[in-house]
Amino acid sequence: MPNSKSKKAPAKAAVKKIKLKVKPAAKAKTVAKPAAKAAKPAPKAAAKPAAKVAAKPVAKPIMAKVPPAPAPVKAASPAPAPKAAAPAAAAPKKIIFKIGELVVYPAHGVGKITNVEEQEIAGVKLELYIVDFEKEKLRLKVPTNRAEQKGMRHLADRSLIEQAMKVIRGRARIKRTMWSRRAQEYDAKINSGDLISVAEVVRDLYRSDRQPEQSYSERQLFEQALARFARELAAVRKVDEDQCIRELEEYLARNAKRGAVAGEKAEDDSAEEAA
Repeated sequence: MPNSKSKKAPAKAAVKKIKLKVKPAAKAKTVAKPAAKAAKPAPKAAAKPAAKVAAKPVAKPIMAKVPPAPAPVKAASPAPAPKAAAPAAAAPKKIIFKIGELVVYPAHGVGKITNVEEQEIAGVKLELYIVDFEKEKLRLKVPTNRAEQKGMRHLADRSLIEQAMKVIRGRARIKRTMWSRRAQEYDAKINSGDLISVAEVVRDLYRSDRQPEQSYSERQLFEQALARFARELAAVRKVDEDQCIRELEEYLARNAKRGAVAGEKAEDDSAEEAA
């Protein structure tokens, strides 16, 4: 019997050992579960932002490339070629004067082109019109490329002559300013080369027999304007200059409009000059 007890004792001890071994194994399982839970959210967090970042940049460049496509088509539509051709057709023609032609130079009146010469001045070759003014015994050399800038022109045509004659028979327009200032304006008109401006001086400075006499300076400017007008009129009609002066004086006496108002203004101006 004692032997049987001793055999059972180790068997119990073995059972206890097995129980001890099993318990820690169960605990290990409980530890493993939270590790698995922690591993699951990791792939979800990594997958979501990766998908968002990849989707957004792909959509943006596609939208940016679509609108600029029609831009080159609009830029190619306008055609500037016809606009550039328009001003070329409207360019003014250069005035050319011939030898033997009568011309008008602003400061000297009617002259005649006697020759066209080439001269070298300061190492530069220039082509010059040689213009002679017989009455003044003057010869003028005008560069051909600057004749228009200097105001040299052809003789007036008949329509311009008729317009100037209408101006002469109009009513005088005398400004109420000092005579010295008006004298400068009259002198500038005479030397402008414009036939209408010369006719205005003749109209404003003419005095009939019923009006008071002119001062010396007024009479001098009037005669200068009348001679300048008559010389061009004679060149157009191909008659004598003195004959044109007489005709103009008779025309003024018959047609010039001089009323009481004009007479009063003339008296005021002569009083200002005397003062």
